[in-house]
Amino acid sequence: MSETGKSIRVFIADDHALLRKGLRDIIETDEILEVCGEAGTGKEALRKIRDLIPEVAILDIDMPEMSGLEVAGEMRKLGLKTQVVALTMHDQESIFNRAMDLGILGYVLKDGAVTDIVEAVKAASGERYYISPALSTLTMSRGQKGPSADPAISSAGLTQTEMKVLRMISQNKTSKEIAETLFVSPRTIESHRGNIAAKLNLHGTNSLLRFALENKHKL
Repeated sequence: MSETGKSIRVFIADDHALLRKGLRDIIETDEILEVCGEAGTGKEALRKIRDLIPEVAILDIDMPEMSGLEVAGEMRKLGLKTQVVALTMHDQESIFNRAMDLGILGYVLKDGAVTDIVEAVKAASGERYYISPALSTLTMSRGQKGPSADPAISSAGLTQTEMKVLRMISQNKTSKEIAETLFVSPRTIESHRGNIAAKLNLHGTNSLLRFALENKHKL
């Protein structure tokens, strides 16, 4: 069990039954993880996730009827709190970036699922990123911001999502507008704003907005 006395409920969606069984067996070796359901197609996955609301959903990117990314997009539109770990055979930058843009926290290559999946699920349940180590070149590429990036911003340790939020703050967007763009709740955006301000050592009601507007050209 977790520190709160509750297990982390995990949903598995993949069109290969053998792979689902393998993932279930691996996941359930950890005492705080519990597989609460499975699906073999994207539509079935979305329907069951909507009913079960697990803490984490493992979604194969390539599934019949709806892809894992399409399912993740619909989940965000529905405002579901379930975090997503994408399971894939792809190491293409465009697919990886689309997954990150959808707010997916985990991106695991099938080749490394045996060693990576438990850690990815736990990270996602805690709203932390987990990317397969083999994809480090993609994360580095996505993190590059060009020569004009402010060293203070670069060294603050902002996550990709926090950088997106900061850029949209610099465009004078409200938390509600940012939330709609990222398919999350306004409360989540307020949490991001607090984390960003803390990392940048900003204090005061309008300090983050002022900082974002002043550094707009550096973001």
